[in-house]
Amino acid sequence: MEKFGIVPDVIDVVPEQQLEVLYSSGVKVNLGNELTPTQVKDAPQVKWSAEKDSFYTLIMTIPDDPSLTDPKHRQWHHWLVVNIPGVDVPKGEVLTEYVGSGPPPNGGLYTYVFLVYKQKGKLNFDEPKLTNRSTARGGFCHRKFSAKYNLGQPIGANFFQSQYDDYVPILYKQFTS
Repeated sequence: MEKFGIVPDVIDVVPEQQLEVLYSSGVKVNLGNELTPTQVKDAPQVKWSAEKDSFYTLIMTIPDDPSLTDPKHRQWHHWLVVNIPGVDVPKGEVLTEYVGSGPPPNGGLYTYVFLVYKQKGKLNFDEPKLTNRSTARGGFCHRKFSAKYNLGQPIGANFFQSQYDDYVPILYKQFTS
């Protein structure tokens, strides 16, 4: 994670767990491997070692939006699920519906980071709920979010890189329809 700048740009230290992230296309996220937008268009299964009767928060974010050279939004969150009982992500509360990678043409590789935090119990979140058509995702800061809800450091992480492919224009259409 240090090699790719995840530590310290995104998180302060390498978490104890590497999240298992598997897409229905059959590809796995593996510490910076390259996956296409087509391969990651649907929400993945995410697993980690969870404690019984504990709740977790899952965040998928991109730290270099809108571009690698001008990350003015810094983070654009792709997915945010809270109050996940154990590792049962579908039973969590979705604050931001999943949107896969959509890097611009000729933009090179972008980094997509998954983070899991252990909550101190079931929490009340006052964040707006965003659909997969919402573009109000820029300027998100997982560190501020974590501090606001007293989540501490993530217990697990993983990430992949992606660059433009023919699926991206299809993805962009969902934001304009």
